Amino acid sequence: MAHGHKSDEKIVYVGDSRVVKKTQEQRLIPRDYSAYPGKSEAFIPNFLLKEWMVGVVVLVGMLVLVMSDPAPLGYPADPKNTAFIPMPDWYFLFMYQLLKYPYTSGEYVVLGAVIVPGLLFGGLLLAPFLDTGKERRFYRRPIASSLMILSLVACTYLTYTSWSHYQVELKEKNIVPEHIKREEEMNANKGAKSGGGAKETKKAAAIVAADDPGAEIYKKATCLSCHGAGLKGMPASGVPALLGIGDKHSKEEIMGIVKNGKGNMGKQYQANIDKGLTDADIDKLTDWLSKQKVQ
Repeated sequence: MAHGHKSDEKIVYVGDSRVVKKTQEQRLIPRDYSAYPGKSEAFIPNFLLKEWMVGVVVLVGMLVLVMSDPAPLGYPADPKNTAFIPMPDWYFLFMYQLLKYPYTSGEYVVLGAVIVPGLLFGGLLLAPFLDTGKERRFYRRPIASSLMILSLVACTYLTYTSWSHYQVELKEKNIVPEHIKREEEMNANKGAKSGGGAKETKKAAAIVAADDPGAEIYKKATCLSCHGAGLKGMPASGVPALLGIGDKHSKEEIMGIVKNGKGNMGKQYQANIDKGLTDADIDKLTDWLSKQKVQ
């Protein structure tokens, strides 16, 4: 420390006030976490162990929810079920709808199934390399912003259109989706279990008048292929049982169903005539079916 302006005055340094010049190598190497005691920690194992603990708690919580209230699944796959409408998950609905258009299906299915998706996803992967501009404001990046907005609008429109068509098809064919059926069955089973068996169980229906002439005619009719020899139908495929049908419909109503069809079942009157049955046979058949009541 100097107190005067004499050139021969002795200078005494208090501490070290000189600024140390850092080399380029020192600037590139950041400080270790130990330079900040109490404010940082090692990533492995300290920080990673905390993340694992939180992940395990979340995973156990999800497992408990799944086990306590299982999600309703569809019925086992049945290739004979013509009432089933296949639908992909919601995030693939836009691609599902795209394949319905004439220019992306049929002879051009490769275009809709491979080329168009390949260009879209390939462009998405190459976007960071193709758009290297430093501008971050979207309105100053017209090309990239326009493509993004166009893609969002197209995906939204195709997804909405696909779902709307699916709902209309369900109403037209009078189909209840399998996952809804399973959920209703699960809720019904839960309600039956909660009753504690106090309620009287419904008596199982059996075939009535098995020796009736109509029973022999039934074996030759078109009904047999779907409803089965035991009249139990195929509930998993949307084919109702004929056991107890007499409690729901009269002979005239059953004849009307045979002539005009109902739901997924088409008109069966002429089909039975083509199989060799007569009008009298069909009359006896409907009369026998009307006798199928719960005893």
